[in-house]
Amino acid sequence: MSFTGKLVDLIENKSIDNEDIEAASWYFLDAIANIAAGLNTDQGRILRSWFLEENSDTSRKVLFMGALMHILEMDDLHRRSVVHPGCVVIPTVIAIGLRLGISGRMMLQAVIKGFEACTRIGNSVGPAHYKIWHNTATCGTFGAAYAAGTLMGLNSSELCHALGNAGTQSSGLWEFVENGSMSKHLHAGSAGQSGLIAAELSRHGFSGSNTILEGDRGFYAACCPDAKPEELLAHPEKKWQIHQTSIKPWPCCRHTHPAIDAAIELSSKIVGDFPKSIAIGVTQATIDVCDNPLPETEYEAKFSIQHCVSVAILNGKVGFDSFESEARKLTAPLNRTITIHCDKKFEQRYPEAWGANIKIEMTDGKVIMAQRDNAKGDPDAPLSPHEMREKAMMLFTHAGIKQPLKWIEKILCIHKENSSFSENDFYQLLNMKT
Repeated sequence: MSFTGKLVDLIENKSIDNEDIEAASWYFLDAIANIAAGLNTDQGRILRSWFLEENSDTSRKVLFMGALMHILEMDDLHRRSVVHPGCVVIPTVIAIGLRLGISGRMMLQAVIKGFEACTRIGNSVGPAHYKIWHNTATCGTFGAAYAAGTLMGLNSSELCHALGNAGTQSSGLWEFVENGSMSKHLHAGSAGQSGLIAAELSRHGFSGSNTILEGDRGFYAACCPDAKPEELLAHPEKKWQIHQTSIKPWPCCRHTHPAIDAAIELSSKIVGDFPKSIAIGVTQATIDVCDNPLPETEYEAKFSIQHCVSVAILNGKVGFDSFESEARKLTAPLNRTITIHCDKKFEQRYPEAWGANIKIEMTDGKVIMAQRDNAKGDPDAPLSPHEMREKAMMLFTHAGIKQPLKWIEKILCIHKENSSFSENDFYQLLNMKT
């Protein structure tokens, strides 16, 4: 049997219980809050103009929502696969599920299965893939196809064809990072759109390669020089991968979060003095993606470990305004005191865990330190239900949503029998007609 066939068997043979559905409801809320907040950005306004100007079919809705959800860098992340599954899978489920009036519970089941498909494939691609390819874009396409296929009622054979057609469309390169272009947001939306199209075509009998992963000219051969195919089907008895997916508390690259958390702790210990030097120990992946001592744009600041740590130390918090020009001017002097290095103990645990430590030497010789073995919001350091609601409140407030608490509770109840959250509600929330 092909790898895609075995993956479909694994997913279809796992049971979904109430705990899984409850977990998925939090990711559903987080997704919608991120989509709404994404509209209140320069990129979001461009996307909105494009969306309303053209015929808004389902696939365009997926692209639109996926791109919006990924703009503010606050969407979920599966740390081992380095995939943001939510921004690809959940917009696909929303666009199909709400249009067809599918029950909230069935929509959340599709979310769980879509997360499983893209993160298991992400687990198997190997670390070299991430240096060139954006895992959310490449692996996410498979998750969108699986979620869409689930809602369409595809059988196992049809799901394999959908995955084959998803894989051949898989793409998304990191080159956007060189000049901070908007392509990263397109990656999320396009992956969802491609996955949806793959499932729709499969439903009509359009075949896809069942060896798209392992074939001589397949995904692993083309894009994954150190692929780990054995990870694709590993530990089928364990909980769904959605339980291993992290929620981001701050609107910046996830690689910066362990250091931000440590820096916020140290901020309260610095009184009336300016650090002489700051040494940050992180993973090599963090250095590869986030070593930028003097970011020149808001986007670059979100991917600068130096800026993120400095703003956390100076302000004791990180928010949406922490990356604007005034914040960058404020942190520039402190950024120059920072050195970063690859810490072996964090490197050995990555990507199973994302850690960081900070050592600050003051001008009087005093040394203060803090360490995080896991990023806040990881399964090992989860956000509480209260913190999850607070995050949704922050995003809805940023979006200008009225009565955010009402919407939070309404979305969290989507899986219950008396749920009334509809497509009209969703676009009312976004203050849009479609």
